[in-house]
Amino acid sequence: MLEGFSAEGLARFQFAFTVSFHIIFPSFSIGLASYLAVLNGLWMRTRDEVYLTLFNYWKKIFAVAFGMGVVSGIVMSYQFGTNWSVFSDKAGPVVGPLMAYEVLSAFFLEAGFLGIMLFGRERVGEKLHMFATAMVAFGTLMSATWILSVNSWMQTPAGYSINEVGQFVPEDWWQIVFNPSFPYRLAHMVLAAFLTTALVVGAVGALHLLRDKADKEARRMFSMAMWMAVIVTPIQIFAGHEHGLNTLEHQPVKIMAMEGHYESHPEGWAPLYLFGIPNDTAQRLDYAIGIPGLGNIIFEKPLDKPVMGLDTIPDADQPPVGIVFWSFRVMVGLGFLMLGLGSWSAYARWRGRLYDAPWLHRACIAMGPSGFVAVLAGWITTEVGRQPYTVYGLLRTSDSLAPVDAPAVAASLIAFIVVYFAVFGAGTYYLLRMMNKRPATPKLGLRDGPIRTAKTTMAPEFNPELMKD
Repeated sequence: MLEGFSAEGLARFQFAFTVSFHIIFPSFSIGLASYLAVLNGLWMRTRDEVYLTLFNYWKKIFAVAFGMGVVSGIVMSYQFGTNWSVFSDKAGPVVGPLMAYEVLSAFFLEAGFLGIMLFGRERVGEKLHMFATAMVAFGTLMSATWILSVNSWMQTPAGYSINEVGQFVPEDWWQIVFNPSFPYRLAHMVLAAFLTTALVVGAVGALHLLRDKADKEARRMFSMAMWMAVIVTPIQIFAGHEHGLNTLEHQPVKIMAMEGHYESHPEGWAPLYLFGIPNDTAQRLDYAIGIPGLGNIIFEKPLDKPVMGLDTIPDADQPPVGIVFWSFRVMVGLGFLMLGLGSWSAYARWRGRLYDAPWLHRACIAMGPSGFVAVLAGWITTEVGRQPYTVYGLLRTSDSLAPVDAPAVAASLIAFIVVYFAVFGAGTYYLLRMMNKRPATPKLGLRDGPIRTAKTTMAPEFNPELMKD
């Protein structure tokens, strides 16, 4: 079935497949951990039982999503050794320590406090429980920070030198960690995670409002989610624009592909293409529909300032324009739909109809998965737009591959596809079943205490009457 593919193509697809599955769960758990910290804090401050009910509802969903995120991400590190050993050898002195810092400082933090957050309220007291919940949220943000530092360094390498055997070796860790694209990429991803979570929470709240608009927990979670959509979406659009300007400075070829600019515009007035069909063979954008001059404005350049195109870049150094062009438009299009949804909710709130607007609730349900799609589209834009390099401008993807045969990679890829769809498909179905139940449901399928080890029994209760004998 996969005989016609090269080892490089199969290895790239395998990594793309596994990371696409994986990124869905952290993009949800990062925002949900912070949401749980807010709910727990509000419960301690107000003693409103609605907040406690919502915390207990979403913590169980978080536990399942967090577990699937951990398991789905483990195999990616093995692929660095099996399929990309040359990359690991050359970039390992820089990438390896950053990945280790993520495990030591972030993942251990999450895992260490997760059990207390899930099961410890009655065992450790409210203050320590709140501290553990905050540490889980902080750990998820720290994990994102280290991973994005690694990825950003591969996009905009800095603070390194190359030794006599061709390895990237660290010279300045400050420059490596805080490389030129890192702040923009971190802000963009964290905001995306918050929006993704808000849209899921809003969709669940909308679903239960359609069933019972008097549901107190559904009203509260829907209101909080819509506030997040109203506030964060414009900030995310601004952060995305700033990230784009940073990419224009450091990775101009990626911007050319995103915008579909095959030809240069030496006299300025570059159009902003809304639609077109990229044609890499002919090096043109077929059926292009664009607005003249708006490209210069988006790039914050004077209208008469030249804008370079892919005709200045050798074909071998260009990314696959079609994929980058369309994934970017999917991401941006969904961003503006989120802005519209937030504006609609603000109007409904202003009219006092936030909980009595069935079409708004249906729209929120339809938009529930849009955050995941936007995250995937953004990741595709970033990673495919970096091609043909793994370390931008310095190490080509074709030179990063391990000496593996295509049949071996194909066999493992098929195994991954089967296992991932079976395991994580079942896990996703379980999550949806949990979300389908009302927040006030006593049991969502997850135990409220730790599961006991096999062959252990409860200690007998103390009975003072037995002491009388």
